[in-house]
Amino acid sequence: MASRPGLAAGAFIGGISALSDKAWGQPSPHTLSMSAPKDTSLRPVGAIYTVSTLLPSVIKVPKVPGAKNFKDYFGDLRVGGQFGTEWSHHSGARLRTSVKRPTVRAEAAVASAPGGASDAFPSSKSKKILGVEVTTLKKVIPLGIMFFCILFNYTILRDTKDVLVVTAKGSSAEIIPFLKTWVNLPMAIGFMVIYTKLSNVLSKEALFYACILPFIAFFGAFAFVLYPLRDVLHPVALADTLLQTLGPRFLGPIAIFRIWTFVLFYVMAELWGSVVVSVLFWGFANQITTVEEAKQFYPLFGLGANVALIFSGRTVKYFSELRAQLGPGVDGWGMSLKGMMGLVVTLGFVICGVYWWVNKFVLHDPTLPKAEARKKKEKPKLSMVESAKFLLSSRYIRDLATLVVAYGISINLVEVTWKGKLKAQFPSPNEYSSFMGDFSTYTGVATFLMMLLSRVIFRKYGWGVAATITPTVLLVTGVAFFALVLFSEPLTPALASVGLTPLLAAVYVGALQNIFSKSAKYSLFDPCKEMAYIPLDEDTKVKGKAAIDVVCNPLGKSGGALIQQVLILGFGSLANSTPYLGGILLIIVLAWLFAARSLDQQFTPLVQKDLKSKLLEGKLSAISSAVLNKFPPKREVAYRFVSVLNEQGFIEGRYVPVLDGQPMLGTPMTQAQDITGANNGDDSSTEQSLVEDADSLISETTPAK
Repeated sequence: MASRPGLAAGAFIGGISALSDKAWGQPSPHTLSMSAPKDTSLRPVGAIYTVSTLLPSVIKVPKVPGAKNFKDYFGDLRVGGQFGTEWSHHSGARLRTSVKRPTVRAEAAVASAPGGASDAFPSSKSKKILGVEVTTLKKVIPLGIMFFCILFNYTILRDTKDVLVVTAKGSSAEIIPFLKTWVNLPMAIGFMVIYTKLSNVLSKEALFYACILPFIAFFGAFAFVLYPLRDVLHPVALADTLLQTLGPRFLGPIAIFRIWTFVLFYVMAELWGSVVVSVLFWGFANQITTVEEAKQFYPLFGLGANVALIFSGRTVKYFSELRAQLGPGVDGWGMSLKGMMGLVVTLGFVICGVYWWVNKFVLHDPTLPKAEARKKKEKPKLSMVESAKFLLSSRYIRDLATLVVAYGISINLVEVTWKGKLKAQFPSPNEYSSFMGDFSTYTGVATFLMMLLSRVIFRKYGWGVAATITPTVLLVTGVAFFALVLFSEPLTPALASVGLTPLLAAVYVGALQNIFSKSAKYSLFDPCKEMAYIPLDEDTKVKGKAAIDVVCNPLGKSGGALIQQVLILGFGSLANSTPYLGGILLIIVLAWLFAARSLDQQFTPLVQKDLKSKLLEGKLSAISSAVLNKFPPKREVAYRFVSVLNEQGFIEGRYVPVLDGQPMLGTPMTQAQDITGANNGDDSSTEQSLVEDADSLISETTPAK
């Protein structure tokens, strides 16, 4: 009688020795290192039966109607005559008996049951679609839908918030640095305080709804209630009085008061990115996915973000051009706003619906792999003073800190000035919004292409070149932008010959600069920053990262805004401050380039030294194993410094073992690139050549003699 798949293994693990003793009156000796089970029982557990033994595990089998004991379940036992039979443990390990003993096979008594044995004993091979298990897709596809909707909304909100506060009557781009410092930052801190208190009293599911539903309600209310009543709600007369009293240099702070409903929209749009994307979505994704699923699918989420950016940019463009189809006297921007916010609210409810479905039908599915409890990494808590002292004590950390601060300041200096010129070129909210739709689309395309191109850059040219590309391009485009602003009259004839005005040319160059800066952050700057930590010793690595998080990240983000506030208040307006902003940008970017070159001179030798030690350690380990004959000779494992996609879809550097010239990354979604510029090779090498030239050995593997 043919045996069913898995029955022999289940019979053995479930106590086959005891039953075979009873059936044939003789022991069933075996040489496994674990004790033979002495007691076997079949008891109901929910929708399945569990065969429990004295072994350190429990084997779960499908429930069979009418089965009351082991014999009813497995049916007749038959004896075979094989030697050295293999039995499969539930964890996938294979247990082998090494002495002669009968092979016990079990024929299911439920073969005649509805569905036959195939229903009682499902195949161990789960169904797959495009190489992915169906059970995994039940989690990944809903997460992908949520992520797409969240980022689709975020792009619409991000473009709309700039249109509202920059093009509003009595406001300009000068409002942005004041708004970020004195409104956005306190609101973000306040939200995190409220979120922390709610997390202590609400369940995770209730906390999710409590956070996202106020956003949905506000954006719907803004388009259909607050914006139509803006003339009633905004204190225009009082703001005009304050402006006449204090002077035009206080236009930015007064505008915050003048258009307070628009400012509230700006803050809520900013919080959508930090709260819904970073806290709610990634918190939920990390809660329900396993580590292996995260490694496989998080990079796809990162690429999908750029797809959402492209589609949402087209959507903003479409709604912004509705004004041309409306008659005179109709508030075109109000209609566009209602259309976009209606879509935001609809997708917000889609996000909530998908979240509800996953919690109800996916998280409680026993067939799905459960997410592991992940231990939170402990970070050293350094005060501001301690962080500053640590930054000053190390040249390597100082250079790395300069990169972080310079990037944050440079982006802010150009962005605000560019948005001021953008309003001058496109004063209408619909025209401004239409341009921002194109800007978002091109940013998505550029980011996608840069993520692919960055791999080639790291592999062929190394860390040093990759680290200098971002400041170099920012320097070139920044100089061109400020030159067009400051020397517009002399450049007018030359630009007119190609159909451009100095203002329009400045808008285009500023757009290119902002598009590249946003795309380079994820493809070049962030990978270079994270790779720079790798060759450091553990203490310096942990303390350096903590110091940069405490001091440099906030300084970079707020430094540009503070510089602009001082210049605007000192020189009276953003236009009068432009020459000084250009000079400050030049100094900061040059300092950035100098720090990147200095860091490269320290980084590359550290990487080579670290790789030499790892390779030598591998050789010594392989030689000692072969000499002592404790283990069979193994291929020695070399290490290679590569860049890979992490769980968030961004590129980071790490060491991976290399065998037969292939990096062993553990996931098909990651692709390694040798950032030191070394070529792969399989040639043998001596220890002397190893010490002399590490570059040629970074990707080399050598079999142990």
